[in-house]
Amino acid sequence: MLTVPFAGAPIFTRSRALRPTGKVLPEHARSHNRALVLQTLYSSGARSRADVSRETGLTRVTISDLVADLIAEGLVVELGQREAARPGKPATLIDVARDAFQIIGLDLSEHEVFRGAVTALDGTIAERIELARGGATGEAAALLVEQLVDRLLALATIPVLGIGVGSPGVVDPLGVVRSAPNLGWVDLPLQARLAARTELPVHVANDANVAILAEHGETAPGELLLIKVGHGVGAGLIVGGRPVIGGGFAAGEIGHVVVGTDGGPRCACGKDGCLEAWVAEPRLTAQLAAVGASRGSSVGAGDGDTDAAAAAARDEILREAGRRLGIVLAPVVGALNLTEVVLSGPADLLDGAFHEATVDTLRQRTMAELNRDLRLRMSEQAEDIVLRGAAVMVLSGQLGVS
Repeated sequence: MLTVPFAGAPIFTRSRALRPTGKVLPEHARSHNRALVLQTLYSSGARSRADVSRETGLTRVTISDLVADLIAEGLVVELGQREAARPGKPATLIDVARDAFQIIGLDLSEHEVFRGAVTALDGTIAERIELARGGATGEAAALLVEQLVDRLLALATIPVLGIGVGSPGVVDPLGVVRSAPNLGWVDLPLQARLAARTELPVHVANDANVAILAEHGETAPGELLLIKVGHGVGAGLIVGGRPVIGGGFAAGEIGHVVVGTDGGPRCACGKDGCLEAWVAEPRLTAQLAAVGASRGSSVGAGDGDTDAAAAAARDEILREAGRRLGIVLAPVVGALNLTEVVLSGPADLLDGAFHEATVDTLRQRTMAELNRDLRLRMSEQAEDIVLRGAAVMVLSGQLGVS
């Protein structure tokens, strides 16, 4: 089995930037410069060695040495000579070996299914699988994850660069799921377990932290907050181009922040009024279904009025959930002066009354003159956001690019 050398620290460490941008100290130089060359080629496409030297600021001798190693490892390929535009020998173009590897991505954040995909290095999904969770928790859920990985590896058609996993809960940089109440996991060494099973590099992180990697594209701002609504509620945060994980690896765990002082629904954690109890997909879906059932039992005279009342009741449920999210987000937006917040989750729940109420609450609870440019938008990546983010996590962890 072909194994790619590890490029450096996992992406979710307290000091790791998403993309290398320049030279560093001598003791870190080789691994950093290697990642710098790969990032330049990955982002900009085919270049000559001289082009890469100019764009990175590295000497031609250093570039020649690094590229020779990368070609030997199968990570960079020569594409042939550039069409000559001037006298002399035309330059040979090089690029990342984009068709040499695939990536396995897993999304464990949904209520009813575990999702997995085989992706190309650019994030394009080649194959996908869904396994019904069936309410599995604890060891049964862990075995289901192993089954999903086995099936995805069987679908890979070229060597696998690594496996990326987005898990709910608190996940440390070693890929140990410290706590995932919805899956019944406590101190589960998921990364080590999958690595031992597959003999491949494995990267595991919180699902919202993984999702935000998919949103952090070439034109994304240096500061970005992503709210992921699924079985639970979590947030991913990038500040200054670096993911934020917190001292206890729980940055973004906003689902169990109690919203307000008026109580509220009982949460799985035992408290009343947690954000997750107001906003998580299972709760909203159940509430809306109850409204529909009530409407169904009232069919008869005045159906138009009944329909209007049911629609108003559904909107109010979503508005109240959106208001609760806005209350939690307002201090974060105000403290960091964020300009962009992304919502990721089921569009039929989050886009509309929920979205409007969240925006209204944010504007009411922050200084308008400081946050007039704030934009709250739905993610365009739908249900694939964690799978694509998992691919970015593997790329960054193994090659140092994103």
